Formats: sequence, structure tokens, C-alpha cells
Amino acid sequence: MADHRPRITRVADGVLQLERGGVNAYLVASDGALVLIDAGLPRTWPLLQEALASLGAQVSDIDAVLLTHGHFDHVGMCDRLVDEYHLVPNVHAGDEELVRHPYRYAHESARFPYPIRYPGALPILARMVAAGALGVKGVRAAPTVVAGSSIPLAGGILPIATPGHTDGHCAYLLERTGILFTGDALVTLDPYTGRTGPRVVARAATARSDEALGSLGALAETGAHLVLPGHGSAWSDGGVGTAVTIAHSRGVD
Repeated sequence: MADHRPRITRVADGVLQLERGGVNAYLVASDGALVLIDAGLPRTWPLLQEALASLGAQVSDIDAVLLTHGHFDHVGMCDRLVDEYHLVPNVHAGDEELVRHPYRYAHESARFPYPIRYPGALPILARMVAAGALGVKGVRAAPTVVAGSSIPLAGGILPIATPGHTDGHCAYLLERTGILFTGDALVTLDPYTGRTGPRVVARAATARSDEALGSLGALAETGAHLVLPGHGSAWSDGGVGTAVTIAHSRGVD
């Protein structure tokens, strides 16, 4: 039986995955910098504190918060980060408004039929609710993320434009190590269907599926050897190229 308890996993040197409720956030510790990529759900907070403590650090030591996009399950800790530590998250301008209103997102298909069509999603959605998915507060984000403009932290973090899931979705490439944080542009677990393996998130949470499929090419071009998605396990089997090929073949549910 799979272990679905909240957990911290060291997925690479200097990279910790914080997983709760089927949602991932990542803490990067490299070149004297601490960067949080995505902010999970609200009850991921104890994992963040534990992960930081394992590095001899605390929340106030975080240098930057980078969001792949503005959906509720990726901004869940932002209100505490802003209110208690003045850590304003950074996001692409296309998702600035969504971070303020993280439940007001475009999606191609109605959400309510999905748990009926895909009952395997029910336990995942229940874990998301238990992790605080219904109580996320929006915040003001800094629209400073520019695709193709490297962020001078952790050896260089390159935003990759991957619109489709949301207007301003960006993946992040650790330039020195070839590690790619794909957010929801490519996942290995779709919360809306329960299906696993590389794929694009279902139309229930994707604004434009054709554009999302097209954005997979930008991910492949990075040549990343390790893919760290917003949902699901890390992927390294054949690198991002193999993951993209599989995702393309599966289409969008």
C-alpha cells in the first residue's frame, strides 16, 4: 500500500521535495541561497520548517519564493510567508492576478464530473482538502519572473515559458545542474484523474490544453536529466525528453 503521509524527500543534492496532499513544493539550497519553488497547500508549513531546520536554517533565511503559477494548491503557504516574514512571492506577470484570487482560474471542462468518471481521484482530492485546499488565501505577488531571464540565485535559475495550464505558467531550470521544476506543465500524478506517469493535467484545471501540449516542447529543449513536477514523483528515466514524449502520447483527459 502506498504511503501518503506528508514527507520530505531529498531528490537531488541541495533539493528537498516537500509533499503533502499530493502537492509538491521544493526547497533549493545551493551557492549560499535558499529558494522555495511553489508554496504547496497551507498545512505544508510544518514540512517547510522541518526541511529548513535540517539545513540549519529558518523561514526568515529564505532568499526568494518562486511560483510556477497561481493556482490555490501552489500558493497555500504564501499568506504566512508574506504576513509573518515579508517574503513576497515572485511570479510571471500573466499569473499575478491569479495569485491574488487563486480559485478564479480558467479551465476547459467542468470539474464536478471528474471524480465520477475517475474515482481514483477521490482519495487524492480528499488529501488535498485535509491539507487545507479549501482555505487558501490569495496574496499580492511581484510580477518579476521573465521567461528566458536568469534569476541569479542557486547558481542560476532560468524561467521557461510554459503557458496553457495557466496564462503565465513558468517552469524553472537549475542551470548548473540540469534539474527542471515543471510545476503543472508536466506532472507524474494528475489529481483530477488519479492517473500516474508523465502527462498534462486534465482539462478540469487546464485553461488551454492545446497550448499546454505545445509547451511541452519548451521543456524538452532544456535537456534536463531530472524532472520535478508539481504533483507526483520525480522523473529521471530518460530525462525530460522521454517524459515529454510519453505526455504527448497520452493527450489530455
